[in-house]
Amino acid sequence: MTNVTFGNQGTAMRRAGVWQAVLLLAGSCLPVLGSVLITPVLPQLSEHFAGVAGSEVLVPMIVAIPALMIAIFAPFAGQIVDRVGRKRLLIIAMFAYAVVGTAPVWLEGLPEILLSRVFVGICEAAIMTVCTTLIVDYFHEEHRRNKYLGLQTVVTTLSATVFIILGGALGVGGWHVPFWVYAVSIVVAVPMIFSLWEPSAAESGGRRESMAAKVSIPWKRIGVPLVVSLFGGFTFYVIVIEASYLVVGTGVAASDTAVIGLVAAVASLATAIAGLLFARLARGRAGRLMPLAFGLQALGMLIIWVVPGLPGVIVGAVIASFGSGLLLPSMLTWVVAATRFEERGRVTGWWTAAFFLGQFLTPLLIGGISAGVGGLSAAVGIVGIAAAVVAMLVGIALRRSAAVDVSNAH
Repeated sequence: MTNVTFGNQGTAMRRAGVWQAVLLLAGSCLPVLGSVLITPVLPQLSEHFAGVAGSEVLVPMIVAIPALMIAIFAPFAGQIVDRVGRKRLLIIAMFAYAVVGTAPVWLEGLPEILLSRVFVGICEAAIMTVCTTLIVDYFHEEHRRNKYLGLQTVVTTLSATVFIILGGALGVGGWHVPFWVYAVSIVVAVPMIFSLWEPSAAESGGRRESMAAKVSIPWKRIGVPLVVSLFGGFTFYVIVIEASYLVVGTGVAASDTAVIGLVAAVASLATAIAGLLFARLARGRAGRLMPLAFGLQALGMLIIWVVPGLPGVIVGAVIASFGSGLLLPSMLTWVVAATRFEERGRVTGWWTAAFFLGQFLTPLLIGGISAGVGGLSAAVGIVGIAAAVVAMLVGIALRRSAAVDVSNAH
């Protein structure tokens, strides 16, 4: 549970334990689950709203539009986190998430559903920013921090696997049914009220040197990592968002949500396995696994392009998703891990914004590329080529940075 120690001046200092980690990791799942849960029913939604003008773009936006809201509002959530506090914002967002997340259960119009998804994204911006910030606050020692930042990817992807299967199973009863699962946030929010606390600077392993408003965001240090995270958010969600359409493109019926969900879940499980290996493989310099991660994404996407039929989709999705499992914690630790207490919320907010902006752009970019090259699998292959280029550029940049650090050390 929670251990209490005393500082140099006799003030009580709380030390987070496994229970606090469980709650924060559970909360971190919600923004990811907000996307993957309904991917198995996207083909159903496309058929249901086929008569709506622009539905070929608007239906995938049901998954993607929360990401745009995260991208827009996460920096504001970071400002609130640094200036006002963490816990209150988190609890409010968790309860609101249940309300707006389940709204499509009784909504019938596509515009109304899209509006509800806007509010889902605003809640997710607060939840993701606060949970990640509190993980670094509570577990500020390097080994504990890296452990739980890595586990954040593992837990979210394992949970995503379960919820993708659940979404596919519930989708048999109609596309409305999976939206009930969003109410799970209430189950997590109630114990958060009693088990989480507002951390002080001392409890997070540092001293508050000045008010957050007077501490500048370290743009020089985080600028390039944020750009890489933007592209990484795009490549991460190519498979997540497009897997169901790739499967249907091989001849599987759109109503066969069990098969669609199973393929997506296998890919998600590969992401989780990579996340489990991350802490063991990522010892040393932050970001060192990113070239490998982008390279695996590239390989998997190229397989989807060149290998025909369902086997090519499955094998390619698994390899690309394994790369994604290494990529997400690599980017997160690269940007967030070294932040100070008084800037942590804002830096976390900007990283969250960059990553989820990439997610939002995924259906738009894939749609445009597909129109240009004549098919979805070819578009995925083009993204794979871009990922290979980024893998090489990031590898060169990291080697140069390491050489500079070695030179400065001497």
